[in-house]
Amino acid sequence: MHVAFLTSIDQLARWTAAGGLCSMAQWRLTLTLTALCVFVWRVWASLEVSMKDREEVLLEEKANIVCAYNLPELTSSLTIQWFVRAPGVSNKEQIYYKDSSSEFEVQGTKFTGRINVSHSLEATKGNSILTINNTRLSDELEFFCQVSVDGISKEGRTQLLVFNAPTRPTIKVEPYVSVGTQQPGKIASCEVRNAYPAPNITWYKDTTPLQHSDSKVRVKTIRTFNPSGLFTVESKLELEVEKKDKDAEFYCEINYFTPRTQGMMESDHVNITVHYPSTEATMKQESPKGLIKEGDRVEISCQGNGNPQPFITFTYNDEDWQPENNLLVLVSVTRRNSGTYSCSALDLVEVISANLSITVHYLDSVVIIPEEEVHLGEGDDLSLTCYANSSLYTHAVWYKDNAYLTEGHMLNLHNASYDMAGKYVCVIEASDLPELRRNNSVLITVKGKPVITEGVKVIPLDSEKSVNLSCTATGHPAPTIIWALSDEQARVSEWITKKEDKVISVISISTSSYITASCEASNKMGTVKESRKIEATEFKKPTTSITSTTSTSTKAPETTNTSKRVRKEGSGVIIAVIIILILLLAILGSVLYFLYKKGKIPCGRSGKQDLTKESASKDDIVVEMKSGKSEEAVLLQGVNGEKKFPNDQ
Repeated sequence: MHVAFLTSIDQLARWTAAGGLCSMAQWRLTLTLTALCVFVWRVWASLEVSMKDREEVLLEEKANIVCAYNLPELTSSLTIQWFVRAPGVSNKEQIYYKDSSSEFEVQGTKFTGRINVSHSLEATKGNSILTINNTRLSDELEFFCQVSVDGISKEGRTQLLVFNAPTRPTIKVEPYVSVGTQQPGKIASCEVRNAYPAPNITWYKDTTPLQHSDSKVRVKTIRTFNPSGLFTVESKLELEVEKKDKDAEFYCEINYFTPRTQGMMESDHVNITVHYPSTEATMKQESPKGLIKEGDRVEISCQGNGNPQPFITFTYNDEDWQPENNLLVLVSVTRRNSGTYSCSALDLVEVISANLSITVHYLDSVVIIPEEEVHLGEGDDLSLTCYANSSLYTHAVWYKDNAYLTEGHMLNLHNASYDMAGKYVCVIEASDLPELRRNNSVLITVKGKPVITEGVKVIPLDSEKSVNLSCTATGHPAPTIIWALSDEQARVSEWITKKEDKVISVISISTSSYITASCEASNKMGTVKESRKIEATEFKKPTTSITSTTSTSTKAPETTNTSKRVRKEGSGVIIAVIIILILLLAILGSVLYFLYKKGKIPCGRSGKQDLTKESASKDDIVVEMKSGKSEEAVLLQGVNGEKKFPNDQ
């Protein structure tokens, strides 16, 4: 328009100069038109409208489209209109109008009720902002803002783009893929939903992207346009696999667009199942982990190195088994199960095999020589031998009456005595397999005349004239105990306890005087006797009460132990009193000796009375002590020589 306007003015000037205007009226008209053209050109040149090329928004969010404009200095009227146009359509559709007297939203469009338009104008600069609420995919159109001033119009244009982030991609793998197919086979599929626009999908094996090729890798992508307008994209991966691909991780990566940025998400990392033939078989003892002993449960496996596992058959002593899960189970094995086991695997047309030798270890019953019961005489010697047949090296340990004796397969006993009699146990175990253990025992008796291990012993009873007497003897054969008493009428009853070769005899007697008791133990090997005189005091019941020296009342203790405690306390008091008296006597003697040396006290009673005042004072002390009627006063009187008792020398 600017170029056309200048061209028109130039033509008009040339025409006037050429004599094209014949009159003054025509000249004035020409000048008026020229001035009008100049004014229109100035208005048009000063009106400017600017908008972004594109505006981006997330689906169902709010979109703001800004239209900024500059106005001429002198403006009599301003009109703003908004239009939209779909791709591939030439006509625009009006959705909003505003001038100095009216403003309205065009009814009947797909934006009716969803748009708001705000305006601001300061001096010659202004803007109009179109706000679209709850955007839809169908809102992805061209938006036009037209500004008109005094009949002159200019417009700007913005493309609105709507985005929607997709869901996380899901990956599905095929049940298995076989090697050696000579062409790519389907590995997995990756699917992403609710995307707009459609995202791109890239496949990875470990960290290496897989590019489509006709030989070993094929990627097929299918885009589906949903009724909602969003996309579902599915990508299928086909690959010519190798055996090493069984350990590879496969996943898909999607790249999608959002307003002002680009997003990326990964699917789960998965492994694929690769089928390949076995080339060798391996046999393994699964349990027990160590050596095998009789009675164990043994499990033997056979595995091929292919996938899936081939059909397995076990063979032992020309006998075949087809176990479950390629596992042979032997329950409670014996040494007869030792030997070499074989397995055969049929994979396609090839048969492969493997062998495994097992040994079932054993330990036979323990034999002790001599066996069963052994009878020795006092002073005899004996050698015991303990052994057991075994498939492993063994060692032996000897015990007597559950007490450890020594190690070794032979036990030597010298100079037999009653202490050596008892039950001897030999335990044999395999050194490399401690669970393999057996034992046996032998009973050894020592013959000899009796021995009184505990002579006549007095056991006091509650009665003052009754006691129990005990006598303990040992020997083999077990001795018989006979009692002899000097008072034949004293015996009341007898109890006998036997434990192997040990005999305990207890009798109860009652007498008022001393008695002699004899215990005689005898067997066919001899007799032994022991006697004891029992005093009458041993028959008395222990004292149970005493009289207190500081109280007028007497109280019997509740138990014998209490009686002993009270007696001990009384003795302690007496000893303390005696020590105090001795100290007092020593002090008094020192004082008297000092007075004597000073001449204050005469040697005899013939001394002068005036020299005996201090002696009188001493008498006063004596009188005070005598008034207490205590042992201290009596002793002091003896020292001062005032009075002597008949017994004094």
